[in-house]
Amino acid sequence: MRASAKGGLPALGFVVLQLTVFPMPLGAWLRGVVVGLLLALLALGLALVYRSNRIINFAQADLGFVPCSLVVGLVVFWQWPWALGLGVGLVCAAVLGVGVEFLLVRRFRASSRLVLTVATIGITQLLAVVAVLVPRWWGRSAASQRLPTPVSWRWEIGSFTLNANDLAAMLLAPAAMIGVVWFLDRTLVGTAVRATSQRSDRAAMLGIPTGRLSAVVWGVAAALSFLAAFLRAGILGVPLGSALSITTLVAALAALVIGRMSHLPTIVASAVGLGILEYGITWNQDTPALTAPIMAAVIVVALAAQRRSTARSEPDAVTSWHAVEEPQPLPAALAKRPGVRVLGLVTALCGAGVLLALPGVLRVDQLIKVNAMVIFAVVGISLVVLTGWAGQVSLGHMAFVGLGAASSGWLTITWSTDLSLAIAGAGAVGAIAAVVVGLPALRLQGLYLAVTTLVFALVVSAWLVNPRFFSWVPTQRLERRPLFGRLDMTSPTRYYLYTLAVFALVAVAVVRIRASRNGRTILALRENERCVQTFAVHPTQVKLRAFVISGTIAGIAGGLLAHLSQAFDPATYGVVGGLEVFSSTVVGGAGSLGGAVLGALYLRGTQWFVTAPEWRLLIASIGLLSVLLLFPGGLARALTGLRNDLVQRLFEPRAPRGGAGP
Repeated sequence: MRASAKGGLPALGFVVLQLTVFPMPLGAWLRGVVVGLLLALLALGLALVYRSNRIINFAQADLGFVPCSLVVGLVVFWQWPWALGLGVGLVCAAVLGVGVEFLLVRRFRASSRLVLTVATIGITQLLAVVAVLVPRWWGRSAASQRLPTPVSWRWEIGSFTLNANDLAAMLLAPAAMIGVVWFLDRTLVGTAVRATSQRSDRAAMLGIPTGRLSAVVWGVAAALSFLAAFLRAGILGVPLGSALSITTLVAALAALVIGRMSHLPTIVASAVGLGILEYGITWNQDTPALTAPIMAAVIVVALAAQRRSTARSEPDAVTSWHAVEEPQPLPAALAKRPGVRVLGLVTALCGAGVLLALPGVLRVDQLIKVNAMVIFAVVGISLVVLTGWAGQVSLGHMAFVGLGAASSGWLTITWSTDLSLAIAGAGAVGAIAAVVVGLPALRLQGLYLAVTTLVFALVVSAWLVNPRFFSWVPTQRLERRPLFGRLDMTSPTRYYLYTLAVFALVAVAVVRIRASRNGRTILALRENERCVQTFAVHPTQVKLRAFVISGTIAGIAGGLLAHLSQAFDPATYGVVGGLEVFSSTVVGGAGSLGGAVLGALYLRGTQWFVTAPEWRLLIASIGLLSVLLLFPGGLARALTGLRNDLVQRLFEPRAPRGGAGP
């Protein structure tokens, strides 16, 4: 009872904050409750999938968005009854959830939870394309369509009017939550699901069909997501382009983290409270753009107030996130052979020669795109340090890149700073931001840092680097000042060579750090935090050190990117960009610098050669899932394996075919 009361404190705090700071009339407050209930359905689905698979399911909303698009077409375009559309949609959503689990998720059963979470980003991209294409069967778009009311019911409260869709949400959303609780507590399948969520390995040893139960969970989660999307379509209309806004995604993830990923009453209550607060903020703000940063600030405070868990289940769940596969090096004896060394040197010189020769082969626009690839490789290196070495997940890492870009642009415009000093200043700002974000988040285990960085990215892109709110954000053209006051940098070729030099310096510095005592401590902490603590090493300090190194490199990349485009655009550094960079780095291989380079080639290459947004999204999703399925350790690990086999074939002595004579 005491635990349940404590679990409701965050939700109570959100409601009190809304009532005191963002008041609204009773009718609007009831609409806020409806919005909170719909958010709770989404968060509940996230919690069920997390308990079953130990992942953040980024495809949760789109699992309901696809059948919702279908039902909107049936109800709005073909005039099907509201209740029939609801029933058909629930069935289609459950089938879709089971199908996604069986066809895609189950293929990653042996992969790390990090890889599977990135796979859900690919799944959500694929489902988003399907959701956009489904209404075209009718030759129309479902965006902004509003479902008709099931009955002619209206309730006027002052100047605010609630209709039957609001009433349906107030009745169906709590009924669905109660149904899920009854299913988990009162049925044999639900009991098995709860047992599997606690210790899946032990449940499998006892003969419990964990795969079938996972499919059931995905079906239920998809049905919850559809119900939320269907009810929302009647109240607020079908969303444009994506299943939900970034603010809603962050709020749902925050409720999940506040409930420590598994405490369903706390998750539901926190989601309802956040929904009420979000609607209150929107009601009181003349500028809708302020809703996101205010919500983000509240969420950060709520996450920072969480206490460190001592439960055994939480560290066990986190361990699977740290399973980053590093490329296997050549055997030491083989690597020391003169022929192998010469081959490695020749390969490195050929690669450097190709990079240096590109300005003489490519057009100016193509050279700029290659330059962008090199800069995003620097961003990938920052994630290699944080995720590949320290085992920490940052889903909003482009925020640090954005702060570096804005600060370097400000230094260039305001102080006419030398280019290298502007880049160095961007790195310093990235380091400071890493300390500010990392101190409250790294003291807690689990996915707190992942959600906190996601929230931070929302604050940065929507508010902190938005010129609508701050005059320091650069809005004019960024001139590339002469390097050291002597070397002109206006030429794309010279700036490309400068970017290559910075990339090489960053790569050398990172390699040296990895070989140092600090680097070895970071790697050891990733493998076994409790063992490292026995050597009087403070885990939070080590993680923060890795985070500062990563933030510094990300800030440097931001300075390079801003001066490449010679302009600053806040949209480039938003939440979506952070998810794309994170997923591409995992695809390339988060355990090595080569993975950072391959990830940048994958990310920018798909955007380079495919221009149509829908086809780009479709190809990116299929490519992402295919690479993760075929090469769970990333492209770098696969290519390193091929290199090792080739070198061993060339330089390993072959045993004689026949035996020696007597």
